Amino acid sequence: MKELISFVDTHCHLDGEEFDDDRAEVMRRAREAGCKAIFLPAIDLTTSQCVLTLSQKYPDFLFPMVGLHPEEVRADWREQLSRIKELILHPSSLNPLIAIGEVGLDFYWSREFEQEQLGAFEEQVRWSVETRLPLMIHCRKAQNEMVHILKRYAKGLPGGVFHCFTGNEIEATELLQFERFVLGVGGVSTFKKSHLPQVLPAVVPLDRLVLETDAPYMAPVPMRGQRNESAYIRYVITRLAEAYGVSEEILCQRTNENVEKVFAIQ
Repeated sequence: MKELISFVDTHCHLDGEEFDDDRAEVMRRAREAGCKAIFLPAIDLTTSQCVLTLSQKYPDFLFPMVGLHPEEVRADWREQLSRIKELILHPSSLNPLIAIGEVGLDFYWSREFEQEQLGAFEEQVRWSVETRLPLMIHCRKAQNEMVHILKRYAKGLPGGVFHCFTGNEIEATELLQFERFVLGVGGVSTFKKSHLPQVLPAVVPLDRLVLETDAPYMAPVPMRGQRNESAYIRYVITRLAEAYGVSEEILCQRTNENVEKVFAIQ
């Protein structure tokens, strides 16, 4: 049996209904696997409130973010953001916010709310600059537009994570121009047809990488097709350590250091 290592799941939707029946067991399995913290992104006002409430119950293990996900942006996005911002302005001392997220742009399915998405993302980028909270960024089929917005604020951005990176060398290099940002990598790296085991070591140094699940989605091989959970990061660690030619302990040590730098937590 492998020696217990320590890692952080920087992106897990543990507040989702998929975990309502066994949330405590999921956290127990995560701890047993070596997970020392789980970061909880929100996607709208309701989930922002949910992750705050959930993290209050486990303040040493669950760490909340608030934000409006691009796929949740509708005509009422300004009202949503106004109410989410209130959560930022009046934080709890028990479970302070660690980031603004999950925010970004997503034109994969539709561009119906393209202008609204652009406006909502830029507003939340400004929050990051103002509050010094890092960003947890979701981007799908919109990297050009996202980079264009981020460049306007590059000097003032405190940093963040480009969540669920699945791109090529050129896309990775473009994202790494934002010096205080890292790439979040999860289960896709274990998929048979994934090119990440070649792309990442070629252009992404270990000090620009963090681990994530995006649970309950994107479970790694051999759990692919099942509900994902934080304990399954062990499979991602094994694959990435092989790809980078380092031990699993070194991979975890370096990614944990990156978490501490980006999120300013120990």
